[in-house]
Amino acid sequence: MRLSSRLGAEFLGTFLLVFGGTGAAVLAAKYVDPVSSEATGLGIGFLGVALAFGLTVLAGAYALGHISGGHFNPAISIGLAAAKKFAWKDVLPYVGVQVLAAIVASATLWLVAINRKGMTKQLLVDSGFAANGYGDHSPGRFTLVACLVIEVVLTAVFLLVIAGVTDPRASKGFAALAIGLTLTLIHLISIPVTNTSVNPARSTGPALALAVGGDGWALGQLWLFWLAPILGGVLGALVYTLVSRDDEAVATTAA
Repeated sequence: MRLSSRLGAEFLGTFLLVFGGTGAAVLAAKYVDPVSSEATGLGIGFLGVALAFGLTVLAGAYALGHISGGHFNPAISIGLAAAKKFAWKDVLPYVGVQVLAAIVASATLWLVAINRKGMTKQLLVDSGFAANGYGDHSPGRFTLVACLVIEVVLTAVFLLVIAGVTDPRASKGFAALAIGLTLTLIHLISIPVTNTSVNPARSTGPALALAVGGDGWALGQLWLFWLAPILGGVLGALVYTLVSRDDEAVATTAA
């Protein structure tokens, strides 16, 4: 498949992931009646947002995975390259287009959200716009150390699952389902901690949107949501490579 086609698929898939997942968080997690300005109880909450992220990657993987591999995430592209399942020469183009798609998705979401009756730029900025954060900007006020650890561990788990279900020895046809369910589980665990990143592109879009809106806190904390997922992706790749090699050795011995 041509690189241009693969990059186009990565753009579309990452746009879907960021717009769908963060859109659910911004527009639907807590639904406030536009007339009374009171919460209605109709919001989807943490569970709904977690499902939204899982469903977007599930849909994107089934629709576009056969074209680009369905990474939609710089940490996954880097991790798969570390696991020797993806060409290092394609990592930079993939990462570039993933980040661009996330920025476009966040800009589109901002345009939708700001045009709600009664919404102002300050209110939208104050909402956090689904940005990732630690310390005072963690939903549950978790420390930097806690946020670093959970992002590394969960990204490693995510990469491990992706590498495993796309292995030629794995059951066919269920990879996208396993990946989507894993991302849902990851969000169920970590939304209270960091608002869940495990994806530097997903973190970059909302952080830039907030900065353009006049609040740069998310941009100041963005380094963590690049460092931790990339470390986690590489760690997951190393662990899977080790386990996979052991498995091959056992299979050879048994034969």
